[in-house]
Amino acid sequence: MAGLGQPALAVVRLAATFKLRVTAAPVCGYFRPPMKRVLTALLVCAGLAALSVVRAEDKPAEKKADAKPATTNEVAVLKFKDFGEITFEFLPDVAPKTVENFKKLSREKFYDGTKSHRLIPGFMIQLGDPLTKNDAMKDRWGTGDPGYKINAEFNDTVHSRGVVSMARSRDVNSAGCQFFICFGDAPHLDRQYTAFAKVTKGLDVLDKLEKVPVAGPQGSSPQVPVVLESISLAPASATAPVAKPAK
Repeated sequence: MAGLGQPALAVVRLAATFKLRVTAAPVCGYFRPPMKRVLTALLVCAGLAALSVVRAEDKPAEKKADAKPATTNEVAVLKFKDFGEITFEFLPDVAPKTVENFKKLSREKFYDGTKSHRLIPGFMIQLGDPLTKNDAMKDRWGTGDPGYKINAEFNDTVHSRGVVSMARSRDVNSAGCQFFICFGDAPHLDRQYTAFAKVTKGLDVLDKLEKVPVAGPQGSSPQVPVVLESISLAPASATAPVAKPAK
């Protein structure tokens, strides 16, 4: 019986059990087996098949691994060399495409190692130009981009202390990667620039950055390197302040 599959082996065993044989009397070109034994064997096979189906149905369904939902409630953690960290929450309800673009660049480590090329105390600090990674390209700092532009998403967010917004040229749809953080109120920027986030932690670090000495023709070139070492994304709950127990 070598080479027989399980179903074929079962049929052979059943044939042996019920002593099935083929008669020598031809009927219409076929050999006629004893009908009673054939019917009995068929009934037994049908019963076994039904039993196997029931057992299969009784088996508990295998649990599928639950797909992990995509993390949408994220914050950005900006780590400044020698200054500390600033955390801000996004505003996807008013600037979804801008938020997604910023997250994409952050995941790609696009901002890591860039420097601030423009800082105006009482106004804002500008960041995110990839050309600032190369001191030899200092004359072009402020003109870098990721190789594409994104459309503006002007909204009703007020430009006040800690608000994060996209930098651009005169073309309203010329933003790409550069952004700025407001040191104070700047109402003339409202609905003219795309605000997409707000600082939630590290306002003291923002105050330190505002005190960086500046010089240059416009009085906006930091005289101390302000290096953005990294931007990482984290679940909002992971950076939330821990509540102190009641006394």
